[in-house]
Amino acid sequence: MPHLQRWRDALGAAGRLLTMAGLALGAMTPHAAHAAAPGCPVMPWPLWQELEQRFIQPDGRVLDASTPEKHTSSEGQSYGMFFALVANDREQFDRLWAWTVDNLFAGDAAARLPAWFWGLAPDGTWRVLDANSASDADLWFVYALLEAGRAWQRPDYTAAAKRLLTRIEQEEVVTLPGLGPMLLPGKVGFATPQGEWRLNASYLPLPLLRRFAAEHPQGPWRAMASETARVYEGGHTTGFVADWIGYRRDANGQGHFYTDPVKGDIGSYDAIRTYMWAGMTPKSDSQSARLLQATRGLASATALTGEPPEAVTITTGLTRGTTDFGFSAALLPYLHTTGQHAQLERQQARVLARMDQARAAADAAKTQAPYYHYVLSLFSLGWLDGRYRFGERGSLNLSWKKACPSATAP
Repeated sequence: MPHLQRWRDALGAAGRLLTMAGLALGAMTPHAAHAAAPGCPVMPWPLWQELEQRFIQPDGRVLDASTPEKHTSSEGQSYGMFFALVANDREQFDRLWAWTVDNLFAGDAAARLPAWFWGLAPDGTWRVLDANSASDADLWFVYALLEAGRAWQRPDYTAAAKRLLTRIEQEEVVTLPGLGPMLLPGKVGFATPQGEWRLNASYLPLPLLRRFAAEHPQGPWRAMASETARVYEGGHTTGFVADWIGYRRDANGQGHFYTDPVKGDIGSYDAIRTYMWAGMTPKSDSQSARLLQATRGLASATALTGEPPEAVTITTGLTRGTTDFGFSAALLPYLHTTGQHAQLERQQARVLARMDQARAAADAAKTQAPYYHYVLSLFSLGWLDGRYRFGERGSLNLSWKKACPSATAP
């Protein structure tokens, strides 16, 4: 997203990235929401507990201290909420959501989309620094709230999710010629009056779209899901996905993909998530085979050098550089789903070894560990360990629901 690019520019170093952890939503400020009901305990998940310790403040704010703004993003909050649900950590989920509503929704989650970027302003105040929305985080808020409402019997979460889903449909979805309804990366700044749009494939995890289609059959989600693989391809056949994808209407009113005018034909930190989402999509899904085909390039490039490239030129397939363990982590579901077991073992070993090194380095320097790489690792390692899976209609299958006799069936 341009949000990511602006963030990277602000960091001033191409090797550093993003924010993390999670959230969800409710029209009322959830300080008065229901206390966590008795039932199954928080499931032991060392990576989740480490994420809490390193990145989540006591009030539920996901902190990235690596930037001058010591910022928090809507993406980080929404991811954090998802991980809290996977861990059955109801109290942390509540804190994450409450902080989000108070600060990113300005206290009223029914009135607006959440701001994407919050932190320390030049005048010394802590506040929203960019009020534009980030639709990937908005989708993950809705998904975490829907599934938390179902798993924990919380109708307030379900109602909040439905309200936010309606607002996303109204403010972040447009109808594109030849493509149909499509998610824009945010409310402002991704469409021109001349009929040009900027898209981000990593904002389209297919299982989430399936879940929203089941929740709101009259909405745009089923049609959007049917075109997700086309967005991943972006008009190319190299098996790599671009960070940003251009789409425009020609003089005849027809729509076409083209190279993004801002970022170019580069795939890197944004697109890395598409390989993960493709691998996590159930193989029984009608779009799975095409998604796997559209993302085949990263596994092939990694097999040549033993490490995923940091960036690739989409039009040529030319790769460059390597990066930290998160990129290897993001590839694990793809390798598992496509049966590349030897490479899966190599990349998983790289993840664990490099994570140990990053942990030790951060502790020695008294700094935060690399946020984005941790987030990618929680997604992929949690999935690989079977802590969660996506059902064919997008519902979340949670291991703690099976392991705990007192868990209430949905």
